[in-house]
Order: sequence, then structure tokens, then C-alpha cells
Amino acid sequence: MSLSGGYNSPVSEEDGISIIKHAFNKGITFFDTADKYGPYTNEILLGKIGEMKKLVEEGKIKYIGLSEASPDTIRRAHAVHPITAVQLEWSLWTRDIENEIVPLCRELGIGIVPYSPLGRGFFGGKAVVESVPPDSFLVCFSSMFVRINFLPRFTGENLDRNRSIYFRIENLAKKYKCTSAQLALAWVLEQGDDVVPIPGTTKIKNLEDNIGSLTVKLTNEDLKEISDAVPTEEVAGGRYPDSFDKTSWNFANTPPKDS
Repeated sequence: MSLSGGYNSPVSEEDGISIIKHAFNKGITFFDTADKYGPYTNEILLGKIGEMKKLVEEGKIKYIGLSEASPDTIRRAHAVHPITAVQLEWSLWTRDIENEIVPLCRELGIGIVPYSPLGRGFFGGKAVVESVPPDSFLVCFSSMFVRINFLPRFTGENLDRNRSIYFRIENLAKKYKCTSAQLALAWVLEQGDDVVPIPGTTKIKNLEDNIGSLTVKLTNEDLKEISDAVPTEEVAGGRYPDSFDKTSWNFANTPPKDS
């Protein structure tokens, strides 16, 4: 999504294809896209590596996944046709799915696809050691009618308070001999074999950094230490502003068929 302007201005088609090919050549074989990304342009960009047509012809695209679905919706959908994966936000500072969604997916044998596993770049230093462009999705939402401060965690006093969380993870990363982004991503990866995070990037160096997280191995004691460094009650601001919060899984019950 980030390649097509999900968070900042879209990269050029040449750069986008280069990043996708670089990831593929490094052994990355799972790419997340949707017609909403762009909109419409991201699927076209991904299709230009030529693999999508091949997979369709081979009949290999046949699985169903859900995104930001409520527990009720997941159960009802799975009863109609097995759901392969559920995509939800999961990172060190967004852990609300752990109490209900994660156990449900494991009960039903559904894979979990965490998006924004780096806290929308926060644990890579975005808005802390790296500036955020003024037109970034992280700090504003604009249309011809309205412009609002968008993600509460990245604006005003919330950001000032959240910076201390980043520096805690940065200090821990020194202990584990990795970057803060690698530690945060490794934490998500170590949540289970059924967890496949989808970090996004527009830079080769960040892609390499993300891939490097695969070499960071954490014990249960390590996971607890890292989790304890980011108490969710200390995170300032919600995932989305109030006007957008009702698009999250907490409010995503699908209406009954006869409604």
C-alpha cells in the first residue's frame, strides 16, 4: 500500500517495481495488495512483475481472507467457507486483538496477518528520529472538504509522550544487537508460526532491515521483557481518530443475511 501512496506520496512505478523485485529476489513470496490501495493502482503495480497472471492460470489463487473483521463475523464467515487468514493491526503498541481475536483464530485454525507491525513506522523511528512529511497520512487526512490531524499517536502531546516508548525499545535493541525496527518486527514474528506480518516500505534499506529481523531469535522471557517495555496503558492516543474508529474490528459485525 505504501508504494501507491498509502501513507506518503506514491513512489514512481520504476522504483515500486524495483522494490518488489528486490524483495522477491531476497526470498519474500508473500505480498499484500487490494483494489483500495491507490486506489486501484497497487494491484496493477504488483501485476507488472508478471506472477499474478501465472498464478491465476495455475489455479493457485483460491483462498479467502478477511480484514478488520469482528469475532462474530469471523465465526459466521468460517462456517460458510474456511477462512485462511485474518488481517488486523498488531504491533508492540497495538495489542487489543490478543484477548479475543488471536485465540479465536487459533481455535478455528486461521492464520493471522498483522499489518503495521512496526506501529506505522514508529518503531523504525518515524516521527522520532525521522521526520514525517506534512502531507503524510500519519499526521493529516485531507480532502476537498476537510483536513484533520489524523493518527492521534503521531500528533501533539500524544507524540511527545510516545517518544519515550520508542527510546525504550531502541535501548533494548542494543542489548539484542539489532535495530529497534528489527526488534519490534521480531516480537511480532515470534508470536506464533501462524503469524505472518506484512511490513511495508518504500526504501530498499528499510526492506533489508526488515528482512534482517528474521535473524533475531527471542525466548519467552525476551518477549515478556519487550512487551513490558511498552505497557499499552501508557500509549498515548488511539489507533484512529474517533470519526474513523468505527471502521475497526470492534464495530465490524456483518449484518445478518435477512436484514
